[in-house]
Amino acid sequence: MEKRKLSFWQIWNMSFGFLGIQMGFALQNANASRILQIFGADVHELSWFWIIAPLMGLIVQPIIGYYSDKTWGKFGRRKPYFLVGAILASIGLVLMPQADIFIAFLPALWVGAGFLMIMDASFNIAMEPFRALVGDNLRTDQRTAGFSIQTALIGFGAVVGSWLPYALTNWFGVSNETSAGIVPANLIWSFIIGAIILIVSILVTIFTTKEYSPEELASFDNDSVATIEEEESSSLMDIFEDFKKMPTTMRQLSWVQFFSWFGLFGMWVFATPAIAQHIYGLPHTDSSSTAYQNAGDWVGILFGIYNLVSAFYAFALPYIAKKLGRKKTHSISLIIGGLGLLSIYIMPNENWLILSMIGIGIAWASILAMPYAILAGSISAKKMGVYMGIFNFFIVIPQIINALIGGPLVKYAYNNEAIFALIISGVSFLIAAALVYKVKDVDDVIQTK
Repeated sequence: MEKRKLSFWQIWNMSFGFLGIQMGFALQNANASRILQIFGADVHELSWFWIIAPLMGLIVQPIIGYYSDKTWGKFGRRKPYFLVGAILASIGLVLMPQADIFIAFLPALWVGAGFLMIMDASFNIAMEPFRALVGDNLRTDQRTAGFSIQTALIGFGAVVGSWLPYALTNWFGVSNETSAGIVPANLIWSFIIGAIILIVSILVTIFTTKEYSPEELASFDNDSVATIEEEESSSLMDIFEDFKKMPTTMRQLSWVQFFSWFGLFGMWVFATPAIAQHIYGLPHTDSSSTAYQNAGDWVGILFGIYNLVSAFYAFALPYIAKKLGRKKTHSISLIIGGLGLLSIYIMPNENWLILSMIGIGIAWASILAMPYAILAGSISAKKMGVYMGIFNFFIVIPQIINALIGGPLVKYAYNNEAIFALIISGVSFLIAAALVYKVKDVDDVIQTK
């Protein structure tokens, strides 16, 4: 048997929930450091608070992947996890920027960090099954297109999330002014709107997408299907055995992912303070002035630009990959992104940073699509969820390492000049680009004349 070929709009609806997930994720990426600084965090402490994000991914995604592989009921296989993750993430989005309302119980900084943890755990609950769903539902010849459409929706959602605080202030007159310890109104309302869109977009996917049953998936799998006894004896501890038996392609991709996500984490954590200091000329101790809030809003615009670029570039990725191959496409994209990060250091003003973001957006689109398209062809359908979860190890481990060393490096090695954290991120992208060529893509098809 063969999986049915899906239309563009069927693939679009299948991934539509990612628009809401990424909108919430973008609000977090562009504004979490800013909010934590408002609540009292120093620049060199930011990466320590951000360690919550990769830790949640390390713990949650493999477990969710394992159980979603084993789940089947009237609500489907992956869908229940989308919905639960969306509800919990929405709660975190609403309450994180309003953590000061809990100061009677705990300092706002710690409450804010707690809701950051809830958001990250919840995004991971929803995100991993979405990756697995593409592998479940699409034929080999549609996987690159499937992950590319998913990347486009990620880009569009991230644009809205990144630009929302700026838009509310400059187009709708919502204040971005703040006082000590108080998050400005434009951020609070942005997070509330993000929570609503997250729930709605997830429901679109749930009501428009049909999942294959476990029996149907087994009939599509070329590998021998596990016996009933093996299925009954399986346990969560099998994740460790699966880790040891991961395909060669996955091991090779792990190093590409390591340096890609080490670089991304440094950019997300330190972009706001780096640009506020290096471009706006503010001291590293400033986190409450109007100039700092303007810098933070502009970082949101810049993040939106790189995500917008990624959304459109994602549509081109399947065609580029057919001509060049997935590996070469990914390597070139990472090189362009690395140069974009490095260029931030030499840009004369904030407007020129748009050029840097174009390069970063090209890399971001490829990071979200190409590794998964390569990976999906090397793993069995019955292990799709758990291996997508294990693959997340190579996303979160580099972020944890960066979280541990990034802050001390900024404080002691870079003399509180966060711009150098972005330089290191650019170098990491270039290393990842070189490592792509060591990867074996087992089902890459390059179009020949």
